[in-house]
Amino acid sequence: MNHQFIYTSLTRISDLAEMEFNIEKLHREHWETGDYVVSKILDPGSNTLNLELTTGRMRGVIGGESVVGALGERFATLEATGTWRKVKSDLKMNVLTGAGLMGKLTSKSIFLPNMMEVDYTGHAFRNGKKLSMNDFVETVEPIPFNTPVILFVGTSMSAGKTTSARIVANLFKVAGYKVVGAKLTGAGRYKDILAIKDVGANAVMDFVDVGLPSSICPADVYKTKLDQLMSRIEHQNADVAIIEIGASPLEPYNGDLAINALREHIKCTVLSASDPYAVYGLMKAFEIIPDIVTGIASNTLAGVSMVEKLCNVKALNLIDSSTSEELKEVLSAKTGFSLSGKRSVYG
Repeated sequence: MNHQFIYTSLTRISDLAEMEFNIEKLHREHWETGDYVVSKILDPGSNTLNLELTTGRMRGVIGGESVVGALGERFATLEATGTWRKVKSDLKMNVLTGAGLMGKLTSKSIFLPNMMEVDYTGHAFRNGKKLSMNDFVETVEPIPFNTPVILFVGTSMSAGKTTSARIVANLFKVAGYKVVGAKLTGAGRYKDILAIKDVGANAVMDFVDVGLPSSICPADVYKTKLDQLMSRIEHQNADVAIIEIGASPLEPYNGDLAINALREHIKCTVLSASDPYAVYGLMKAFEIIPDIVTGIASNTLAGVSMVEKLCNVKALNLIDSSTSEELKEVLSAKTGFSLSGKRSVYG
């Protein structure tokens, strides 16, 4: 690996760390989402800020180092917003996520530390052509999607979707089923799907694998990418797909398109919610009746009671092991899969 640069996790589908490339400046009118760019760190921001490497490990940084990431957009309700489209003539940008999502910060929560600031050095080039995430996407044969889905959605980011998905994936693996994990929308981070891999998922994938740094893009572009991603999932021949919709379906990450594409294959929906009223709002907005509500809204008996009274849906705090048997019962009833014991053959 060339240690001249820090290769963030958005480069994990590429060979940039192994194969030589040139760096050339491009005028902003030629920039596009997903372009691989090299930038020099001007201000590392808080000493708590790290970059996510291609392995998923986190790495600390110092000023003056150079990082390889991808141009993209973020619109997070609780943390920060930004886009490469707002980069000014000074070519200074911010690292919008630890995965190396590059763009100009447009707003952030007062509870966040200062974001990492970088200076654009140039685009990655080979043979006179700029390199983008799309150049490294491995195409698969398009096939119809038929895998049973356990869907994980949230009322906002950081509501507990990934934690819930990890717990459910583990139950299916312990019972001996072949499991594929996927994240269809959000802003690129490797850690979410790695959490599913860590509990034994046979394969994991996300929108980065089909060339998106985040799923903020025109609807027609996203639909094409989603078709590729769903074919990838189907090629795994898994018993069940643990699928997360990052952020909230109400945010501009195309979560609504993903849900509609999956709708007829969804066997069970787990909603991670920040509060009971958010559960009600999401149910009305997307005509989704979750089978289980979990997350922050289920942390106390008061929250559980309000969810069940207001929305007439089951609320379970999945991180409380005492709810495990009830969770298994709901999952078994909705999917038809037995989770009471181990199958003799593991997938």
